[in-house]
Amino acid sequence: MGKAIILVVDDEHGVRQAFNMALKNKYRVILAGTGEKAIDIFQKNSIDLVLLDILLPDIDGIDLLKKLKQTDPNTEIIMATAVNDLQVAVKAIKLGAYEYIIKPFIVDDVLTVIDRALEKRRLVRQVAYLRNELERYHPFEKMVGKDKKMRNIFELISTVSQSDGTVLIQGESGTGKELVARAVHNLSPRKSQPFVVINCAAIPATLMESEIFGYNKGTFAGATSTNIGKLEIADKGTVFFDDIDSLDINMQAKLLMVIQEKEFQRLGDTRLIKADVRFVAASNKDISDLILREAFREDLFYQLNVFPIKLPPLRERREDIPLLLNHFFKLYAKKSGRPQKTLSENALKVLMEYDWPGNVREIQNLVERLCTIKQNLVIQFKDVATLSISKKKITDSSLKEAVSSFEKQYIAEVLEMVDGNRKKASEKLGIHRNTLLAKIHEYSLHI
Repeated sequence: MGKAIILVVDDEHGVRQAFNMALKNKYRVILAGTGEKAIDIFQKNSIDLVLLDILLPDIDGIDLLKKLKQTDPNTEIIMATAVNDLQVAVKAIKLGAYEYIIKPFIVDDVLTVIDRALEKRRLVRQVAYLRNELERYHPFEKMVGKDKKMRNIFELISTVSQSDGTVLIQGESGTGKELVARAVHNLSPRKSQPFVVINCAAIPATLMESEIFGYNKGTFAGATSTNIGKLEIADKGTVFFDDIDSLDINMQAKLLMVIQEKEFQRLGDTRLIKADVRFVAASNKDISDLILREAFREDLFYQLNVFPIKLPPLRERREDIPLLLNHFFKLYAKKSGRPQKTLSENALKVLMEYDWPGNVREIQNLVERLCTIKQNLVIQFKDVATLSISKKKITDSSLKEAVSSFEKQYIAEVLEMVDGNRKKASEKLGIHRNTLLAKIHEYSLHI
């Protein structure tokens, strides 16, 4: 991960070299002896901090401060002068200077001021990141699963997280792709830096470029201030492109360039900004099919697919269903402060046999509904049966299978309604008690 870039602007060669010697081990230092050269450097580089002399041979330092702040208000500027002029100092601070220091300098004192200024810049980006996070709703707190397929994925996450290569996560909607992306980030050397999400399906194509790259004041109608983009907010961290398949084909080309060149430009700016981020993307569509239909760039796919992770749907790892149900019941109880609910055996059996087209997200939504609208602590079969859970497609079953499935569920519901009393159940069902016993044995019903 790159060092912060400091631009030293001073007409005295000795001062520039002194700063270079003091800073070069910790920071990347660029030197300029005139205001004109400083402007040229500033426009071509992403500068984190400027040490700016007020008395320059070609431009007044205060005027240069104004110009630099108009170009990028997020760059911290420390003014330096040999003249102790309180009025000038106040004016500089009002125009956005971080600090005003007097020559001759004590190097350690200047280094302390620089550290504080860069920390402020880091915190500004952190605030932007947190605002971005608050706009999002995270339905899951952690990954849950003991199925062999999931254990293999956990091992793969641990392995790829140590690299800085791109990751492409594919799987059906609701399988937890963002959770995987966060796990990759949280296990990586970048874990203390931002994890920034760009939801490609939720951002209009017309706004996507400014959202990703940011823009300068006055770039377009309504750009009343300079805004840093998601890539800049994610500096030294991870950027996650969710629903990457929704990205406009033109933006795909621009993203490809960023991944390849590791740099980008804000809209309305000529300066190149280093993209010191790890790229992770996710899709719930078959990208190979999109490539054939020319809806997705093949070269971008190969750039993203360095480390592919394929998430299985929940119907292919059914032994995780009870774990997930228990996890969300526990989570809801903790969140609401109420006792934790449980499932009866018949209710669990129904949920185990369900295909869960919405995957883990559907389980989470179901548990929230059950905990909200059902007062009893034990969720019964009738509670699950009355919810709007779609059954398997009719074409998936023969008539005999469909009849048996209905009969099994109906008998289980009646048994629960009468608290397992077989005599009452047989009367309600209109069948002999021995017939009921045979059906209970045939369908392995628990009462």
